[in-house]
Amino acid sequence: MSHSKRIALIHATPLAMEPIASAFARLAPELEFFNLLEDSLSRDQSQAKTISPAMYTRFERLSEYAILNGAKGILFTCSAFGPAIEACAQKHSIPILKPNEAMFEQCLRSAPDQDILKVALVATFEASLAPMKDEFLAMAQAFKREVHLYCIHVKEAMQDLANGEEELHHSKIAKSVSELKDCDVIMLAQFSMAHAQKLTQSMTQALVLTSPDCAALSLSQRLTSHAS
Repeated sequence: MSHSKRIALIHATPLAMEPIASAFARLAPELEFFNLLEDSLSRDQSQAKTISPAMYTRFERLSEYAILNGAKGILFTCSAFGPAIEACAQKHSIPILKPNEAMFEQCLRSAPDQDILKVALVATFEASLAPMKDEFLAMAQAFKREVHLYCIHVKEAMQDLANGEEELHHSKIAKSVSELKDCDVIMLAQFSMAHAQKLTQSMTQALVLTSPDCAALSLSQRLTSHAS
């Protein structure tokens, strides 16, 4: 396969690896990808209120390593580090995507005739909510869309998944969504939540989006545009 189709997937947890691999297999099989796992990132960030200069440097080094290994595009799957990923994207000419960038874009294009878009952001990693909220609201402003955003942390679900309790993980997410009223779009924040989409969608009339599917499609399109 041509290296022009090679991308790097950079993870802060192994829980994100299978969902994004599945999304690429279904939606962008023409792309070749390799995985980089740095599983101390989430542990180090979980107690921090801001992203430190050292964390910015770590993300830059990961990007440089991916490019050195032939990556023509990079997708970070760790949702708590948006500003550090943006800094990497500004330094390099290849497409570099934040994990939820494509999902946010698809969400904001939903229900175009509505004056106010009602959105829920559901996360299992609490530290990701604040930076993701800021990122989404900034994008909404750029899209000139008025939104009402509800942020929900599903406690203990991420640990359930790490313990192999997939059904419990999925059911906790679905239950949290079933309690929401009057939402247009529900976004599942972590890549590791993607397999809960089917059960979650069955509990709501709102559109339920996942990061892996949106990201796989977007990166495929961006690489095609970048190469032309």
